[in-house]
Amino acid sequence: ATAWKRRFVIAALLAGFATVATVLAWLRKENPSGSGPSWSYVTFGDSIPIATGQRGLAYSPDGSLIAVKSSAQNGRLWLKRRGELNPTPIPGTERATTPVFSPDGEWLAFWRDGQIKKVRVEGGGAVTLADSAYAPALTWLDDGTVVYAEGGQTRLRRIPGSGGPSTVVLDDSTLYGLASGAYGALPRARGILFNTCTAGCATMTLRVLDLKTHKQQPLIEDAAQGWYLPTGQLLYVRRDGTAMVSGFDLERLQLKGVAVPVLEEVLVGVGFAQLAWSHSGSLVYIRGEGLSLDQVLIRASRNGVAAPLDTGLVGQFNSLAISPDGRRIAVGVGGTVGALNIWVRSLDRGPATRLSFGGQDRRPAWSPDGKLVAFIRDTGSSSIVVARPADGSGSERRIAKLDRMIQEIAWSPDGRWLVLRTDNGATGAGDLVGVRTSGDTTPVSLVASPYTELHPAVSPDGHWLAYVSDESGQNEVYVRPFPNTDAGRWQVSTGGGVEPRWSGDSREIFFIDSNDALVAAHLGPGPTFSVVETRRLFDTSGYIGQTFHQSYDVTPDGRFFLFVGPRLPRTGAGGPQVVQVDNWFEDLKAKVRQ
Repeated sequence: ATAWKRRFVIAALLAGFATVATVLAWLRKENPSGSGPSWSYVTFGDSIPIATGQRGLAYSPDGSLIAVKSSAQNGRLWLKRRGELNPTPIPGTERATTPVFSPDGEWLAFWRDGQIKKVRVEGGGAVTLADSAYAPALTWLDDGTVVYAEGGQTRLRRIPGSGGPSTVVLDDSTLYGLASGAYGALPRARGILFNTCTAGCATMTLRVLDLKTHKQQPLIEDAAQGWYLPTGQLLYVRRDGTAMVSGFDLERLQLKGVAVPVLEEVLVGVGFAQLAWSHSGSLVYIRGEGLSLDQVLIRASRNGVAAPLDTGLVGQFNSLAISPDGRRIAVGVGGTVGALNIWVRSLDRGPATRLSFGGQDRRPAWSPDGKLVAFIRDTGSSSIVVARPADGSGSERRIAKLDRMIQEIAWSPDGRWLVLRTDNGATGAGDLVGVRTSGDTTPVSLVASPYTELHPAVSPDGHWLAYVSDESGQNEVYVRPFPNTDAGRWQVSTGGGVEPRWSGDSREIFFIDSNDALVAAHLGPGPTFSVVETRRLFDTSGYIGQTFHQSYDVTPDGRFFLFVGPRLPRTGAGGPQVVQVDNWFEDLKAKVRQ
């Protein structure tokens, strides 16, 4: 073998015997010394639209199998075997995402409906490994264990790939509020690489978790995903779709040397990159653009069928609200302090009109008659609520002020009350406060507890206040009478719930559960509050959520929902192009030596 191949085998020995077997198999192939990589497109047939907005690409260790996710509604995972023309569907993987091959290549693990499951690649039924997987992020270590997210990004668990009890490997409250991203295993179960994102991945960080100390630390800013290669190097993809390679100290878990670009035009999603590699030396990726900071507004029906509201309406949207008549929207636009303002436009067509010019204006809320739009204006250490005519015809005026920062607004349907949610920056903070819009405007405590309250929403009939509290140890949706909030309390969600919204007839409460599914809770008839049925409507994981703020709205008739989604990168007129590179390590060696 060449000197480089000897170094490659030594690195593989350090990575573990399972890796060595695949490396030796690669070395036995016909690959004359000095031969370059082989590039080709992989086709999956016109009947399988490949998902690009979710992580759905995996490569078996020996390079013989590619797993992809279909973008069809309730799309499943498919397997494409090297040398075969048509892919085959994997039964039991509807709505699945994040496929990951086991180290021996015999199993495929995936996330589906809040569970971690696995299925044999040769066929058979899916087996559940974990029931409480918070986010579609997991990896399979070379010691046979699987790491997945249990409580957002703050808590990760580890479970044997054969099944059994799990253990906590990370419990870090400093990561609270960050979204889960893609994982990558380090050899000898040394640790994992994982990505964290703020809302919409406006910022993203590649981190490393030390499985010996159970501590994590940041590695690279603005990186979508990372992998440790058998060559002893760290491969990662930047936001702009450029793949980079850097030296990496596996013992100290630190970067070393200068990073070198090795690949371009890798499709980047929110918290992941559409790229996978095999120990055989091959690589596969979806060709496309990097991740833009711009977003679009997405309208979805009750069955989850979604489309951009207006492909020409693009920006950094941070909040939205639909008018009471369902014909207009108010949108918070801007990604940095000093550039946050409110815009209004027709729901279906037409240009947007700028309504506010304060530079620190956010979180719009319509008055019940649709004539005013209220919004929060930050003023340094505090904030005020400002209202202006929705058509921009009049001047703005202050309508509420508290001695604390204000984070959310809900307007009662009779126009007499504003329900304000205070800042939750400290443990136990975050209360719901009522302020009358005329007469005595002294703030009135509605829901104040040692716990955190979020997402107030008053029912259109004015009888009920829905909100979120973590009093049970996790966020759940509750309802109280309004405005006499001490007269009762009912829990609506079970197993986690956030962001309640009401249907126009006050007979349904919509919320997002811990599996990122939009759920409809149907209420019983009569004056007494009761939930008679809850039904899962569709998955919302492809949209941009806000941990502490409302991130979607519903039309008054309850038929459509408006979300903020990432501006999907262009993948070519013919759809996503999947590129396969055989002998890619040869190409890597040449680029690193340049």
